[in-house]
Amino acid sequence: MAKSSRQRNPAQTDPRRGQPKTARRKAQHNKLAIRPKTKQAVAISMLRSKGGASVPSLMKATGWQQHSVRGFLSGVVRKRLGLALESANSAAGRRYRIVDRHGAKPSPADEAERD
Repeated sequence: MAKSSRQRNPAQTDPRRGQPKTARRKAQHNKLAIRPKTKQAVAISMLRSKGGASVPSLMKATGWQQHSVRGFLSGVVRKRLGLALESANSAAGRRYRIVDRHGAKPSPADEAERD
């Protein structure tokens, strides 16, 4: 019997939306707020600062290895949180920063959060 011909168990669907519970959980997971005083919160506040952050500075602040920082930038910042990440190469090295989708700079509240 092929998978497509199986019927879903009614206990596995969300009666309000008709979606499988796993799809609903995944959607809720994507909308979760970042908990304060975590390594992710520190990294995101560094990325929201005016100058952004480099991979070595994120490594030092979080204690992560280089491949973990790059995975965080790609998997968490870009994909899970859906934030726009801008990268620029300067004399000091490549810097990453979170920008508004329309290219606006971070708000003053985000800047104050960093200090």
